[in-house]
Amino acid sequence: MTAPAPAIELTGISKRFGAVQANRDVSLRVAAGSIHGIVGENGAGKSTLMSILYGFYEADSGEIAIAGKPCRIRTPADAIAAGIGMVHQHFMLVDTLSVVENVVLGAEGGAWLSGGLKRARAELTRLSAEYGLAIDPDAIVGELSVGFQQRVEILKALYRGAQILILDEPTAVLTPPEADQLFALLRALRDQGKTVVLITHKLREIMQATDRVSVMRRGEMVAHLATAETSPPELAEAMVGRRVLLQVEKAPRPRGAKVLEAVGLDLVDARGVALLSGIDVTLHQGEIVGIAGVAGNGQSELLEVLAGLSHPSRGVVRLDGQMLTGADRSPAHLRKLGLMHIPEDRHRTGLVTAFSAAENAILGYHDDPALGPGPFLSPATIAARAGETFAAYDVRPPDPALKTANFSGGNQQKIVLAREIERAPKVLLVGQPTRGVDIGAIEFIHRRLIALRDAGVAILLVSVELEEVMALSDRILAMCGGRIIGERTAEAADERDLGLLMAGVTEKAA
Repeated sequence: MTAPAPAIELTGISKRFGAVQANRDVSLRVAAGSIHGIVGENGAGKSTLMSILYGFYEADSGEIAIAGKPCRIRTPADAIAAGIGMVHQHFMLVDTLSVVENVVLGAEGGAWLSGGLKRARAELTRLSAEYGLAIDPDAIVGELSVGFQQRVEILKALYRGAQILILDEPTAVLTPPEADQLFALLRALRDQGKTVVLITHKLREIMQATDRVSVMRRGEMVAHLATAETSPPELAEAMVGRRVLLQVEKAPRPRGAKVLEAVGLDLVDARGVALLSGIDVTLHQGEIVGIAGVAGNGQSELLEVLAGLSHPSRGVVRLDGQMLTGADRSPAHLRKLGLMHIPEDRHRTGLVTAFSAAENAILGYHDDPALGPGPFLSPATIAARAGETFAAYDVRPPDPALKTANFSGGNQQKIVLAREIERAPKVLLVGQPTRGVDIGAIEFIHRRLIALRDAGVAILLVSVELEEVMALSDRILAMCGGRIIGERTAEAADERDLGLLMAGVTEKAA
């Protein structure tokens, strides 16, 4: 019996962007009706390869075959016609439109929308029921959770007849329960005969969700493995080219003097909704305090208040014993006092992606006299400093002149981290430090944070990765509904206990 043709077969794919060889002679076979993972460090060429398959780029050389037939894909329209759909890390949705309007956007089917919308609504209802998506076609996308917005992206692809679904870092913005729901959906798609390609840097997800996995390193394909026959340490070594420490090594350290104190913080928004209620937080020199909580329970608002990006409705913040009021609470003044902030959303508040990497490397610190004489900045000095920092933080490519939008998400994160960490903070507020970051960079970032803690820096860590919070923190505060409802030392914390606290179940309630 003849073996079925692979759903995807890439042969000898190469792609260069100027001096950067993004893909070099890459070959890949993906079996029909399977979930195939592609892993690699940030900048390894994973997303470029899938962008070639989806028609965002055209390969310089190489061949593509879909279901055994040669296929030239020059545009996304070619890919869609070949039965390929793609869900991007940053969703391509219009917040003010409904689910059904987003789904038909670009595939309206004629000048008269009413008939097309009626047919689309019926088809979405069918697809939603078939795959257990539970989405109201008339819901406004901007009012949906991130997890449901991702389902809309998947529905868009299925509505256009996708037999192959590519997902690029699909859990980067999801909570653990949302990620579990996504994997259940992907398995249902596979069982219906669809083929799924999962681009991720999270090895736990590869082991949990995929049938086979391919590893890329520096633009080349270096391994193809059956998931059941490999392990996270083996994959990590293949990705990075060396043995990777997957466990955080952290020696006990006595905490020092109190550095930052917040007492009785409340935050009420313009609608009268309480986002923070009675928050008390204290940070000491040489400790990492982690915030554990499901996204949307006040962690982001707490970081923004402490960083001076928003002002509390009530409460007091003290830095080195000094009460912060008025202009003292501006982010610029806080930076001068030694309080640095790595924001959760690097695109919204951490970077200007249209600027060069060198320009982003000095954002907020452009008045440093060392960067140029008088009111003038020295481009040569800025570029030289950025080059040194990028080498130290392994930013790829190490090109300060390159537009920041052209870096992978993980390398953009390294630019933000380097900018804030290299300014010798007393207090470091860190939001989602490893979101969208590969295993090698995660190891690097964790070591940097532990080194800062050992040097006496007070660190407040917010992460949706509970495993990360538990590994790095000396103390853990659990948040739910805008309140801190429990505290644990690192030694006393366990996932079940913290999970209950994050769900609002305290000892008193139990």
